[in-house]
Amino acid sequence: MEKIAFLGLGHMGEPMARQLLAAGHPLVVWNRTREKTAVLVAEGATAAAGPAEAVREADVVITMLAGPDAVREVGDLVTPVLRPGVHWVEMSTVGPDVVRELAGRVPDGVTLVDAPVMGSTDKAAAGRLGILAGGDAAGVEHILARFGPVTRTGPLGSGAALKLVVNTAVIGGVALVAEAMKLADTLGVAESAAREALAAGPLGGAVARAFATDVHFAGDLAVKDIALATNAVRLPVMEAVAGHFEAAAADPDVGHEDIARAAAHIRTRRDT
Repeated sequence: MEKIAFLGLGHMGEPMARQLLAAGHPLVVWNRTREKTAVLVAEGATAAAGPAEAVREADVVITMLAGPDAVREVGDLVTPVLRPGVHWVEMSTVGPDVVRELAGRVPDGVTLVDAPVMGSTDKAAAGRLGILAGGDAAGVEHILARFGPVTRTGPLGSGAALKLVVNTAVIGGVALVAEAMKLADTLGVAESAAREALAAGPLGGAVARAFATDVHFAGDLAVKDIALATNAVRLPVMEAVAGHFEAAAADPDVGHEDIARAAAHIRTRRDT
């Protein structure tokens, strides 16, 4: 089986890497905070001291990192040692511009695929994420399928672009539900009645996400995703939503927590 290097063991990366171990792939892992590799090492993975060491013998490299800066930094370290024939699967949420940057830097013979995911930690643990694969994913589609169903989105960068579209809708919907609940609170509508009515309408999915538990999509990462979207095109509604999430992210008790906590922050935030 292919030797895989998995770089980035955050809330999503760790359960995804575990899917590869369960499938029997030889797995080398790296994370900026080395302590996070211990659980996977105990289950059979090998920890690398740095990104370059992790990818040196790999057939497939998977990066699942926090954002564009982290991907660029790791890319600087791994690109010089990638061997011809290697597939690099970039699964972070970074937008198509970063994917195109990477494509301009990978050595000849290395295939870059962008394959961000839909779903949160619960689906990552269950192997039921949605994979949005852009570029020539034929050589790694069987590996991506370990994480969940794969949708081929088109040319390189198209997966990253579609992921921004999806996240924009999710984040915007959660903010709208939070504001609707704030209005309900102000007007004296019972929470249970408001939630039930909203859940029965077109925002049903956003209602479920705004009140979700046992999942994790950090509010500060939502701020990053909004910035990627609004830097691509003028989105006045999302510019307003950004203010909500930036205020939540600035709260040390909320910023790194799931966006459901940000929704609660929006709901109770006093206007200034």
